[in-house]
Amino acid sequence: MAFLLFYVTHPDEETARRIAGQMVEQRLAACANVFPIQSVYWWDGAVQSEAEWVSILKTSLEREADLESALRTAHPYQTPCFLRFEARANEDYERWIRESTT
Repeated sequence: MAFLLFYVTHPDEETARRIAGQMVEQRLAACANVFPIQSVYWWDGAVQSEAEWVSILKTSLEREADLESALRTAHPYQTPCFLRFEARANEDYERWIRESTT
């Protein structure tokens, strides 16, 4: 069994916590980790540098499209970052993710 980790950047802590909470409440993600980062990136023809927040959402492979759709609806960025990584963990944890997202 495998599952997905969604890495999502947010403009601030409040937005990250709100979106993460919504995704878990809707059972699109089993859980989320939220933490601050510093980002450097190109935008509008110039290098930008600012604080952001990241959430890492854990979901089943079957919920990938539903989670991305809900994130697109909830996210304030014009061009949001939704990176996904297939992952494996111990059997009990993977079962919990699958059960928590059905």
